[in-house]
Amino acid sequence: MAEKNLVLLGSTGSIGTQTLDVAEECGYRVTALAAGRQVTALEEQIRRFRPRYAAMFDEKAAEDLKVRVADLDVSVLSGMEGLCTLSALEEADLVLNAVVGMVGLRPTLTAMQNGHDVALANKETLVAGGALVMEAKAAHKAALLPVDSEHSAIFQCLQGAPADKRAVKRLILTASGGPFFGKTARELETVTLQDALKHPNWSMGAKITVDSATMMNKGLELIEARWLFDMPPEKIDVVVHRESIIHSLVEYVDNAVIAQLGVPDMRVPIQYALTYPSRTPSPVGELSLSRVGTMTFYEPDEETFRCLPICREAIKRGGLTPAAVNGANEQAVALFMEGKIGFTDIPRLVEKALLASWPTEGTVEAVLEADRAARELVLANI
Repeated sequence: MAEKNLVLLGSTGSIGTQTLDVAEECGYRVTALAAGRQVTALEEQIRRFRPRYAAMFDEKAAEDLKVRVADLDVSVLSGMEGLCTLSALEEADLVLNAVVGMVGLRPTLTAMQNGHDVALANKETLVAGGALVMEAKAAHKAALLPVDSEHSAIFQCLQGAPADKRAVKRLILTASGGPFFGKTARELETVTLQDALKHPNWSMGAKITVDSATMMNKGLELIEARWLFDMPPEKIDVVVHRESIIHSLVEYVDNAVIAQLGVPDMRVPIQYALTYPSRTPSPVGELSLSRVGTMTFYEPDEETFRCLPICREAIKRGGLTPAAVNGANEQAVALFMEGKIGFTDIPRLVEKALLASWPTEGTVEAVLEADRAARELVLANI
C-alpha cells in the first residue's frame, strides 16, 4: 500500500493514541501532531514518530514544548492558527481530526478548503457546522471518512450499495446503553461522576463517556449521520445493543438489513479510515460469534434519557439549534465533571438551549456565537 502522510489533530487522546498505533502498523508517515495541553505526552510522541510539525492549542503548553524538543527538527506552532496551519500542509494526504469540542470545526474546514481528505472523529464539527462542512466537501472535492465506530459501520454497509440513495430505507445506529441502562429517572438523580465513567464496553475519554451515560453521545451521532449520509432524521433510528458487537446497520427498501460486526475495538474503524478504500490485516482480535453466544436489543428509554430526543428535535429544527444544543451540553458536562451540578441537570440544561430561539443559518462565526451563547445560557440557569 502506498505510504500516506498523516496529520493527526488530538494525538494525545484515546482516538489519537490508537491512531498512532494503527499508523505505525500500516507504515504511514506522521507528518504533524497536535494536542491541547498534554506537553509530556506530545513530547514522547514527537520523539517516537519524528513529525516535521507539531502544535499545541494551549499557548503556554506550546512554549514549554518548544523548549523540550529544541534538540529535534520540528516546528512547534500554537493556538487555533497552529491547528489550521497543520490542516493546510501541502504534503498532507489525510488529516485525522480527533480533537474534542468546537475546537475541531475550523481545522476540518481548513483541511477541506485545501483539498485534503479528512478522517473525522470530532463530533462537534458536523453537529454544529454540518451544512458548512458538507458545502466545503462538495466545493473542494474532499473525502470525509467517518472514524466513529457507528458511522464507520454504516459507511461500510453502504459500500457496493446502489448509487441511488432511495434504495436505503433507514439507518440504524446501535447504542451500548452506557453504564446506567435500565435505571429510572429517580435513580439517576444520585449517580456520581465515578459511576458515569464506568462504560461497559469502550475505553474513551471522560467527556464522551459522560455523553454515553446520558445518551447525548447517540443523539450527537444521529445528527452526524444526517449530514454524513444525507439522510433525513426520521430515517435514522437507534437501538440499544448491550454487547457492542453490531456497530450499526443499514436497512434497504426491500427490507434486507446489512450489519457490520466486530469486537469493540476502535482500531478497526480508525484503520479503515486510514486505508480506505483498501483493507489490510489488523492486530485486533477476531470475532467469535459462538463465544458471544447471545446478542440483545432494546428500544432506547427516551423518557429517562432525554438527551437523545432533544438531539433529534434539534436537527429537525435545523439552523444553529444543533450548535446551541451541543454547546450547552459541553458546558453542562464540564460543570458535572467539576461537581457543580448533578447528572440529571445535564439534560435539563441542554433542553433549555433547545427551546431558545436560534438563527436558521449562519457562517462559522455565527456557529461559534451560538455555541458561546448556549454556554452562557447554561451558566445562567444552574
